[in-house]
Amino acid sequence: MPDAESALEVNSSAVLASVEVLHHGRKITIMRNQDQSNSINPDFARTSRKCPPFCIQPSELAPGVKTIAELEVLHFLGKISDGDASLMVIDSRTPAWVEKGVIPGTVNIPWDTLNIGKSDPAAVQEILENQLGAERQGGESWNFDKAKTLVLYCNGSWCGQSPTTIRGLLKIGYPAHKLLWYRGGMQDWESLGLTTLKPSGN
Repeated sequence: MPDAESALEVNSSAVLASVEVLHHGRKITIMRNQDQSNSINPDFARTSRKCPPFCIQPSELAPGVKTIAELEVLHFLGKISDGDASLMVIDSRTPAWVEKGVIPGTVNIPWDTLNIGKSDPAAVQEILENQLGAERQGGESWNFDKAKTLVLYCNGSWCGQSPTTIRGLLKIGYPAHKLLWYRGGMQDWESLGLTTLKPSGN
């Protein structure tokens, strides 16, 4: 991770200029937009969306699930890029939203494919076992001892996609301490001018 002594004028924090991540095998530097006249992406400039379903989410989603912000997301992405396979940052958004831009280094698992109790059970099992590291114990039981620590996000504090995924995972026993929620999601990420990629740029 480059430090703030670099040539950047707009750093992520007083001690962090940028974070380098791997995104589909390619090195990407996440940093804030250096154009100080840059403005927010119009997709995230709207202040009002019909509620429900686009209602403001609470700051604490569930007991034991930590709510985090951008610097913590950057920290996790840096650890993943350094080879920590016990972590994953999940973009819970559906394909139409993902097409508008993603946070580099994240994995897209749409909420509606991991909607516990409503999505295809075989697809859910495949995700739990092959991507998240859970182990089937027989019947409906799961062992999460080797499961990854997950950071989940979606479009922001008005978006229910990652909260739905988190609540579903908790229902089947995924440990709360292995679930972190980036509540600000793409709205806050974009408002801070942090790097995003279009899927076509993968």
